Amino acid sequence: MTEPASATTASATTASGPAASGPALAVIGAGPAGLAAAVAAAARGLRVVLVDSAADAGGQFYRQPAAALDARRPWALHHQWRAWERLRAALTAQITAGRIRHLADHHVWCVERESGSGFAVHALLGPEQRDSVAVRAAGVVLATGGYEKVLPFPGWTLPGVITAGGAQAMLKGSLALPPGRTAVVAGTGPLLLPVATGLAAAGARVAALVDSVDPRALLRQAGALAGQPAKLVEGAGFAARLAFHRVPVMARHTVLRAHGEERLTAVTVAALDAGGRPVSGTERRLACDTLAVGHGLLPHTDLAEGLGCGPDGPAVRVDDEQRTDVPGVWAAGEATGIGGAALALAEGHIAGRSAAARLRGDVPDARGWSAAARSRSRLREFFAALDAGYVPPGGWAERITDDTVLCRCEEVTAGAVREAAGPLGAGDLRTVKLLTRAGMGWCQGRMCAPGVAGVAGCGATPGRRLLARPVPLGALAAEPTEPQ
Repeated sequence: MTEPASATTASATTASGPAASGPALAVIGAGPAGLAAAVAAAARGLRVVLVDSAADAGGQFYRQPAAALDARRPWALHHQWRAWERLRAALTAQITAGRIRHLADHHVWCVERESGSGFAVHALLGPEQRDSVAVRAAGVVLATGGYEKVLPFPGWTLPGVITAGGAQAMLKGSLALPPGRTAVVAGTGPLLLPVATGLAAAGARVAALVDSVDPRALLRQAGALAGQPAKLVEGAGFAARLAFHRVPVMARHTVLRAHGEERLTAVTVAALDAGGRPVSGTERRLACDTLAVGHGLLPHTDLAEGLGCGPDGPAVRVDDEQRTDVPGVWAAGEATGIGGAALALAEGHIAGRSAAARLRGDVPDARGWSAAARSRSRLREFFAALDAGYVPPGGWAERITDDTVLCRCEEVTAGAVREAAGPLGAGDLRTVKLLTRAGMGWCQGRMCAPGVAGVAGCGATPGRRLLARPVPLGALAAEPTEPQ
């Protein structure tokens, strides 16, 4: 993807110029999409405020070890490290030049349109998240990323069961293995590959990579997948590392149950038939004390929903300039559809350039981002093909026992959800939530919504709500202040 890389190089060479002036752009999220958007907009003279909940820029994909760990080889758990170095250098140059202000440890809970054409971005400060500030801007880029989808199963709440992304975050950010020494990585989706190889390289014994995908389903998408040979080479590299570490790969298998009393001690897995259902007699018990499980990612759309941005399935709908249907609001990266870092960089670059022109009253010249647009098209096609192959196993909701907890925050069981959807007549997630409290806890349904929807037999449709995260009443009542 040549265009965003060249843009970051150009921005670094112009950093000695005067600080930007004029309208301000608020970019929410400092992952690949947000960083690309911020750098592209700042390089074209816009004032940018980069707002992010993490202490350092990079997001999950470019997550760095804590400085206190003094990592000698921070690139060891990353790929595309050179792209990150170029992006980081460009960000540093624009901050030094006064064009970008990076607000770390700012947890955005609401974006509202103010009188006129501006926006107020409300964020809670620091780890305690008690005090709130408001960032005012003429436009907003939503680069809020995605979060993991985990389908529940009996035993999934045992200590020792973590998400695949959580295991990766521990490796990247803390240089630490999850508790335990023997791990099983399970679920479906391309994230399982770097997680399994990362755990093995860090010293864990990975007893198996259990993936419900049928390899034949991916072969049926061979035409689209072949359009991204670099991705295929990357996948082959992961396969080689799995072989090097002697990690057994159990394709077309799924985890039926996790076992243990005080913590995880084993999992039962089974082969799947052509319809994605367990084959009787193929059950196998694997001893382990860590299970890293995930079933792909979901777009993080809370802020977009609060603003009234139209959906495109589970994602935010955007046009060719990455504009949402709310004037002054752009979206890029996983929020517009799950597609990885390279796609996020391309979309962020386009969003930043479009915002820089539109907020100054100009019509952007799409020829300036033609390379990024071509990359965006190819990558969207590639990941659409992956999505068609990586599907959850059939009938997973039927195998969840009534005593399995679906909503951890409110301790709502599958039996309670089935009662709400059956005798009580709930036909949508909101009604199930009102009857059972499923989704009313701290995570606001991010962890449990797919499971609750599957067991209830209703769609996981997004709902518009003003607050994207829990907010203290004192922060709501106080007059918002500007960030220091």
